[in-house]
Amino acid sequence: MSRFQIAVIGGDGIGPEITDQAMRVAVAAAATVGHELELVDLDASALRWLRTGVALPDEQLEAARAADAVYLGAIGLPEARHPDGREVNGDVILGLRTGLDLYAGIRPAKTYPGVPRVLTSTADIDYVVVRENVEGMFASRKGGARVGDAVVTDTLIVTRAGTERVVRHAFELARARHARRPERPAIVTVVDKSNAFASYAFFRQIFDDVAAEFPDVKRGYAYIDAMTTFQVQHPERFDVVVTENLFGDIISDLAGATVGGLGLAASADVGDDHGMFQSAHGSAPDIAGRGIANPTAAILSAALMLNWLGTSRDDEAATIAGERIDTAVAKVLQSGDTLTPDLGGSATSAQFGDAVVRAVEDDSH
Repeated sequence: MSRFQIAVIGGDGIGPEITDQAMRVAVAAAATVGHELELVDLDASALRWLRTGVALPDEQLEAARAADAVYLGAIGLPEARHPDGREVNGDVILGLRTGLDLYAGIRPAKTYPGVPRVLTSTADIDYVVVRENVEGMFASRKGGARVGDAVVTDTLIVTRAGTERVVRHAFELARARHARRPERPAIVTVVDKSNAFASYAFFRQIFDDVAAEFPDVKRGYAYIDAMTTFQVQHPERFDVVVTENLFGDIISDLAGATVGGLGLAASADVGDDHGMFQSAHGSAPDIAGRGIANPTAAILSAALMLNWLGTSRDDEAATIAGERIDTAVAKVLQSGDTLTPDLGGSATSAQFGDAVVRAVEDDSH
């Protein structure tokens, strides 16, 4: 039996509510394979910043570093802003990404039977956006230059080492996806603005350099403006997409919207040694405490966590536990009996969580 320590940050707004459901499901799934999850609650949030002036204390970052994985609920409150207008949520999310060197943001986009279609196309969507997480435009978040009220600049950072590793991660992911689904070709599409900016031309050059290491994986290319069109009109053509930090932030949310909304959008931020898992959506303080938030994205993020633990720790049982969550969520969504209000149902967050736990346990018998 394996035991994994999970650092859990419930966060703000609906964060604690959806985190509770995700951890219930994760613990149940781990138990079906004889594993145990030790959940350690950390105190990092916009609410903490309002209370103390610090959203992510050093000791909380160190506790996250010591854990086997980090699970993050949702961070942010509209009133929690720095004097320059930046939201405090970045103190936690970006602080963990840079502090743990979580350079690859993984955002799957997948249609599920039972979920109302957003696009007119009937084609199934199943692709992954891989976002460079620690460079790009976000690298200058605290390092921009401001001259009074007259001029403000931010700098886009692209390095060879940083781009090589995230592109390589994308190609390895495409190869692994093809191994699971041989009927679909493996292809990695780079999204940039290389026709206009030297930084993005450099990103594409490095993409081609790394692609040469993967002759079995096809290459694709798209400019960012065209990509937003393709995501709406022909999303079925994509397998794995890799891009710079800011562009990844934008197109991954669009990807989530096309499959039913951010309530279905899971995400993982991973590096060579650490992994953090969270819903792609925000803290939605306007519905906090009402018990109606859709926990699907949170639960699917827990599945990504177990899959990552299985791969990074060479633990096949953990991978099976993650797959059982994926299967269970799909069954519950397809049945249509326990959908939350955002999907046209009337189920509470807890009722949806209960249904997924039952499906996970049934799948193990």
